Amino acid sequence: MSSVVELKNVSKVIKGRKIIDSLSFQVEAGEVFGFLGPNGAGKTTTIRMIVGLINMSDGDIYICNESVRDQFEKAIKHVGAIVENPEMYKFLSGYENLIHYARMMKGISKEKIMETVELVGLTDRIHDKVRTYSLGMRQRLGLAQSLLHDPKVLILDEPTNGLDPAGIREIRDHLRMLARERNMAVIVSSHLLSEMEMMCDRIGIIQDGRLVDVQLVKDFVAVEQVFEIELNPIDEAINHLQEISPDVLCIKRGQGLLITVTKEKIPEIIKTLVIHNIDIFGIREVSKTLEDRFLELTNQKEGE
Repeated sequence: MSSVVELKNVSKVIKGRKIIDSLSFQVEAGEVFGFLGPNGAGKTTTIRMIVGLINMSDGDIYICNESVRDQFEKAIKHVGAIVENPEMYKFLSGYENLIHYARMMKGISKEKIMETVELVGLTDRIHDKVRTYSLGMRQRLGLAQSLLHDPKVLILDEPTNGLDPAGIREIRDHLRMLARERNMAVIVSSHLLSEMEMMCDRIGIIQDGRLVDVQLVKDFVAVEQVFEIELNPIDEAINHLQEISPDVLCIKRGQGLLITVTKEKIPEIIKTLVIHNIDIFGIREVSKTLEDRFLELTNQKEGE
């Protein structure tokens, strides 16, 4: 994979306050990169700098090796973006909106417009007025608009805001397909942890304008696993487990324990419990969610 977007020590100062503090990360072709953080963390500000809506105070951003600071027009031609909500002329049809947008770009044929409309699943409604569209349909029309010029980078700020579960799934499937089939770099910002887990290949966590961490989603979730063991007696089991591994996290739950450990330690734990005559009725792995890891990482950062 090759790097399509690169941020190098990007900062933004507004009225003497550092809103974004030395952000550096790369986004590769063919991946969906999630930009994750609570509201107010700096996601939209960063995206606005990437697409040139606001200037950066320090650092630089490169899109296909071209500087946003020094070669803005060359850099931005590679980008399709929806920042916040897609805005359309509601008194025009979806098709008329796309024709109007296509006039601003060179070489977009009517065939290309209809191919893109089919891609986002709007063929049956493209000639209806936009005012009759649902929010999900307007999101798809905005996606079509941002894809007309075949960008190498697609940037979407909170793309699933206000959508119902079916709409969220549609957008998610479209983004995965674009990354996989068109080798496009897709950057998605969100505060919805569950969506990021299903949509993204890697995520970068931002908090208070600083990058906390960048990891593969599968690594991010599975640093340690959580196991639920149904057993008896519970307090005695906790004592024995903490003797062999003082750092093991044990939480009482129902008729047993939740323990957070690496999978390799499970045989030793079971053996210890059996030796000490603890009755074990069952054990199962419980997925550690992205939300669990997000809270762990951001809490660690605050404590530093």
